[in-house]
Amino acid sequence: MSQYQIIKEQLLEQPKTWLVTGVAGFIGSNLLETLLKLNQTVVGLDNFATGHQHNLDEVKSLVTAEQWNNFTFHQGDIREYSDCQKAIKGVDYVLHQAALGSVPRSIADPLTTNAANITGFINMLQAAKEQGVKSFTYAASSSTYGDHPALPKVEENIGNPLSPYAVTKYVNELYAGVYARTYGFKTIGLRYFNVFGKRQDPNGAYAAVIPKWTASMINGEDVFINGDGETSRDFCFIENTVQMNILAATAAEESKDQVYNVAVGDRTTLNDLYSAIETALKTQGVEVKGELIYRDFRAGDVRHSQADVSKAVNNLGYKPEFKILEGINKAMGWYIVILKS
Repeated sequence: MSQYQIIKEQLLEQPKTWLVTGVAGFIGSNLLETLLKLNQTVVGLDNFATGHQHNLDEVKSLVTAEQWNNFTFHQGDIREYSDCQKAIKGVDYVLHQAALGSVPRSIADPLTTNAANITGFINMLQAAKEQGVKSFTYAASSSTYGDHPALPKVEENIGNPLSPYAVTKYVNELYAGVYARTYGFKTIGLRYFNVFGKRQDPNGAYAAVIPKWTASMINGEDVFINGDGETSRDFCFIENTVQMNILAATAAEESKDQVYNVAVGDRTTLNDLYSAIETALKTQGVEVKGELIYRDFRAGDVRHSQADVSKAVNNLGYKPEFKILEGINKAMGWYIVILKS
């Protein structure tokens, strides 16, 4: 039996109270769904800057009425300390997902990204310390590796950040370390590598590559690749990410005050990613009619990214259950239903 399965059975026997910030977003709503299905009590905080009510509505449709009654939602902003204090009362575990993602967004508007990702982060961190929660797990980012050339990426070796977004996520890690050394409040940061899956928004200027391309293919539109298509990423299916959050939240004290890569340990080029999505859609009855068009590289992007996940495997018992092709096949079914309805 995997460590994840052991933890899930323990949670079913002894339910806890969780706070998920950014609960109406992509990752937050998937965490909410899993926790409610484990009969946990969940408090959610979101200001709907990038999250959506329809994500919460979908989760409601996927759990029992009794499970949904275990969820309390606060519409609030992590930039407001009083909102953080209100949401965190009586909570055991914090899963802090709320942030403004996207490298291009941060380049276009660094002030708003800074306010959400740094001011919002320290507000939540301070509120959690004051409340004395059992654990605080936060969404870090693979962007922290910056221009460090080595592959695969190992947690201890980072380079210079290449965007305001990357700076904000690195500052989160610095604050987390200071809180451990100064106050004895230990946290875990999860450096996400290109997470994808159901409820990832395909719309808007800052949509991630997989939902954006998927929507274009389903709608018969052209797909644009930034650069030559040989840029590569370690794409991580959402269910692997949920697993890591739960393992981190329940980790032993000696595994805290650390950051961990959240990925699979593979590397997929954008050209191969396009082919995988196209094949998965065709297999599920969708004819892809648009053209594939190459354009200039995008500012702030790193050329290649791949994670070493051995630290998470050894310290937390992480065992990624989905490689990219399995995740793509699962995700496509959801997008077809949503975009065809």
